[in-house]
Amino acid sequence: MKIDKSWYIKPIGIPEHDAAGGVVIRKENNKILFATTKEIDLGDLVLPKGRVEKGESNEKTARREIEEETGLKNLRLIGLLGTKERLNFEKDAWKTTYYFLFSTNQIDGIPTDPKHEAVVWLPLEEYKKHLWPEQRELIKENLEKIKSLT
Repeated sequence: MKIDKSWYIKPIGIPEHDAAGGVVIRKENNKILFATTKEIDLGDLVLPKGRVEKGESNEKTARREIEEETGLKNLRLIGLLGTKERLNFEKDAWKTTYYFLFSTNQIDGIPTDPKHEAVVWLPLEEYKKHLWPEQRELIKENLEKIKSLT
């Protein structure tokens, strides 16, 4: 699916909802890797994230979505990275996504969400080649922070 600039223009009167997800990092051979999830229908590598459920905090949602979409459970919260906004896939709602930074030593995970087939670890510098535009922007804005924490 091609996500262009039209996805980032909020239509007047459109419903809104919150989502949360995260950037999960680990070190391997002095390289920083980050976790992505592969979406079956789209074939894209993206950061794990999803809709906030009633009564759930943004951090709890981020942890749940990361676990469901990547199978990664051993997560250590570092902090909030920021928020990004865009239309949802149906283009019928505006979503604000809260992204958290986590670290882990866990390498493998089995997604439980049937829309996601695998966790894929990428070197941090490869964020420019993958992800949705707002996710690339998020990592770019926090790149030095992420590097300094490892």
